[in-house]
Amino acid sequence: MPGRTSDKAPKNPCNDLNSSYASQGKNCYEGERLTNLLQSIRREIESTRHLDGSSLPEKIWLKQQFSIGVNDVTRVLERMTPCSELGSSPQLPSTICRNPRVSTVKLKAVLVASDCNPRWLTKHLLGLASSRKVPVIFVKDDKEGSLRLGELVKLKTALAVGIKAKENNINKLFDEILHGNATIESDWSNSARIADKPSSVQVSDRKGELQS
Repeated sequence: MPGRTSDKAPKNPCNDLNSSYASQGKNCYEGERLTNLLQSIRREIESTRHLDGSSLPEKIWLKQQFSIGVNDVTRVLERMTPCSELGSSPQLPSTICRNPRVSTVKLKAVLVASDCNPRWLTKHLLGLASSRKVPVIFVKDDKEGSLRLGELVKLKTALAVGIKAKENNINKLFDEILHGNATIESDWSNSARIADKPSSVQVSDRKGELQS
């Protein structure tokens, strides 16, 4: 008789993470939607740096605006106070809730490259961010998500980037994105829309023609 085979397939440790990615829905960006998102973020970075008037080197200034890399994002999330309703959860030890190293730095949102390999490098960020009520936005680009994130912060690659909570244009953009109020347009679409709009000079000239 042929040997009996188990009905249960071996458990894939990445299944939980894959289902977490799939459950994010609108918070997963890829294709043209991702390109437009990253262009919008870059525009706000340039705008914020210009308004800030800082003389700091760009990479140092970027570190003031973002937590860069899995380790830095993890560190900031761990020092944030977990939500009170989850404080007694067995998954969140009481030592975390009474962490004497609680930092004043907060994160508005976390960008995570969904092409991370192995996936467990970023898996813990989902639980940490959820317990702190920090939204996670997934960047998916056929194994190049980490490259796209790296470009934002002037690095070769970045698996995770946290947006620090500050009163600036970058935060305002993410408020709009997370609440579904942002109009994300490509640079080409934005330029075309401006080009199609008649200037004030053209409008006044047309009025003059009508009056004459």
